[in-house]
Amino acid sequence: QVQDVETGGGSVHAGESLRLSCSKSGENQWCMAWFRQAPGKEREAVAAIDGPGRATYSNSVKGRFSISKDSKGTLYLQMDDLKPEDTAEYSCAVDLPTMFCDLPQAAPIERIPPRRWGQPTQVSVSS
Repeated sequence: QVQDVETGGGSVHAGESLRLSCSKSGENQWCMAWFRQAPGKEREAVAAIDGPGRATYSNSVKGRFSISKDSKGTLYLQMDDLKPEDTAEYSCAVDLPTMFCDLPQAAPIERIPPRRWGQPTQVSVSS
């Protein structure tokens, strides 16, 4: 049984970096994406990467976050210059239709089935 583990979360100071990895098995030809949910806010997509490797980002993280994947379908999120407003619970989702890979255009996150989600990890950024 494959264990879904997201690693790399933690508590850092503003300006520091973290790298998240998602071991949820994903098929590389599909879209994969990272999402986050801050307390009291709705879940939002922050970074996505499609089959050929085209990456798109939300406006709030563009230029600071970088999404990537390897040949085994492991998804990563490099987060640089973190800010307190990046504090949230981060989750990855795999095997998504292409509409999720056209950020900053929003897509219906509620339609992603539970089996495509990785385990969430907390990122806390203090000023």
